[in-house]
Amino acid sequence: QVQVVESGGGLVQPGGSLRLSCAASGVIFRFVDMGWYRQAPGKQRELVANITSDRSTNYADSVKGRFTIYKDNAKNTVYLQMESLKPEDTAVNYCNARFQSLAYWGQGTQVTVSS
Repeated sequence: QVQVVESGGGLVQPGGSLRLSCAASGVIFRFVDMGWYRQAPGKQRELVANITSDRSTNYADSVKGRFTIYKDNAKNTVYLQMESLKPEDTAVNYCNARFQSLAYWGQGTQVTVSS
């Protein structure tokens, strides 16, 4: 079965950085689109960034210039490098793997930005 596992979350001060990792198994990684989504308390889940099978990327306006999504096909892993973190970035971050109509979600990793 397909498994999607996130890691790298934690507590960081405003202005700090974190790198999230998402390892996918049970997929042909170069054929899938990968994305990061987040959900803050009391809010709906929203797209943060995604990267397609051909390495096209897009970002939420709120993270443009601060976050970078990239992948290593050989490791079946997608990363989200987060810089200049703000308190409003506090959320559970979820990794998503998508191929056509199929989508798979990880369990999430908590990012908390606080002084």
